[in-house]
Amino acid sequence: MGTRWIRVSVRLGRSKLGKWDDLPMPEIIDCTADAIKKAAQALKDGNLVAFPTETVYGLGADATNERAVRRMYSVKGRPANHPVIVHIPSVQSLEIWTDEIPTYALKLAHEFWPGPMTLILKRNVLAKNFITGRQNFIGVRVPGHSSALELLNEFKKIGGKGIAAPSANKFGRVSPTTANAVESELGLFLGSKDIILDGGQSLIGVESTIIDCTGPLPSILRPGAVTGEMIEKLVGSMSDSKANMTRTSGILKSHYSPKARVQLGKLAKPGDGFLALDFVPTPIGAYRLASPVNVADYAQKLYFALRMADELGIKTVIALPPDGTGLAEAIRDRLNKASSHG
Repeated sequence: MGTRWIRVSVRLGRSKLGKWDDLPMPEIIDCTADAIKKAAQALKDGNLVAFPTETVYGLGADATNERAVRRMYSVKGRPANHPVIVHIPSVQSLEIWTDEIPTYALKLAHEFWPGPMTLILKRNVLAKNFITGRQNFIGVRVPGHSSALELLNEFKKIGGKGIAAPSANKFGRVSPTTANAVESELGLFLGSKDIILDGGQSLIGVESTIIDCTGPLPSILRPGAVTGEMIEKLVGSMSDSKANMTRTSGILKSHYSPKARVQLGKLAKPGDGFLALDFVPTPIGAYRLASPVNVADYAQKLYFALRMADELGIKTVIALPPDGTGLAEAIRDRLNKASSHG
């Protein structure tokens, strides 16, 4: 406990024990060109880099470096059989990781990348068991955040083939949408050679849509900002099969969970946290965690609100999810999983 107290104290500027570099803490730097080059080299050297994307912040490791990936799993407390998504700089980089790309998958990639969409494809020999969870498939995406793309391209210049990056939080907990949230969640578990890139708040706020592209038709495994309607409009039809057994990020029944107990659609009591669209009045005595003005704003503020509840020591959060399809479905998915915790 003493060591943890010292680390926190240094961050708050209260310690006179020496320079920050003398302690095993990650470096937090803005996404300048020099910082991104430094982060790319850190990845190449086998270190971890937390970086911003348009969805949430990811905790990245060289996707071909087994030791680095296993350390990333350890930092997160992620089960070894739970696969991670590989981030690549462009559609053209797909062929590095898969030898079999359906025509409809290429259409999706060209339409929605860079952006909040992950494609599940059959893996090739480069995609090893330590990133696929011993499955014959791999999840790949091109993020739609300028700093993430710069990092991926810098990494490519020095020989990097992709960055394995789940969300930068402890497994099953609330995903981070700011660099400060990453530091709060993982700072004590990262070292001085690791880096946290600060690129501001994530624009979308919930994780990417995951689409299974291993069959004759695409199938959504995790809803996100790329919606079923958007997919059907582009490729014509989708599979509605519920029997898919592919393991991928965010499909467990309990996930995205704060320490607080999350309940949906119930009456908030005095002392409870409350989250709903802005036109819904705050129950007497409840603490308003956020007042999003629309569905997109709800998604962006969702994880920030859940983290705030924990920081305030709130025991119960009452959330009223938005109605509708598309991104509203993704919000309900995250809240349903958060409410299944414990």
